[in-house]
Amino acid sequence: QVQLVESGGDLVQAGGSLRLSCAASGRLVRLAVLGWYRQAPGNQRELVAHITGGGSTSYADSVKGRFTISRDNAKNMVFLQMNSLRPEDTAVYYCNYRWERDYWGQGTQVTVSS
Repeated sequence: QVQLVESGGDLVQAGGSLRLSCAASGRLVRLAVLGWYRQAPGNQRELVAHITGGGSTSYADSVKGRFTISRDNAKNMVFLQMNSLRPEDTAVYYCNYRWERDYWGQGTQVTVSS
């Protein structure tokens, strides 16, 4: 089993920045893919970014150039640095761990005011 705990969500003005953190614990595999997803009211959950065990990253087109995903394998953490935030970034952000199956955190709310 894997447990994920997100933090860092907040209310921020458009153009501002936030850094989300996710702490992983349990039976972890270094090669697991870690990712951030988000879900806005009335929308499906969507991929924001993910990072492989080797450090390769991938981003949704809507966040490219604004968001940066990183991981600290020694601390079993994954981060999402979000800059130039827009109102359309408002959502609950979920941490994801993928190895043989998906594990999810409880989510952290990000609200961007215009």
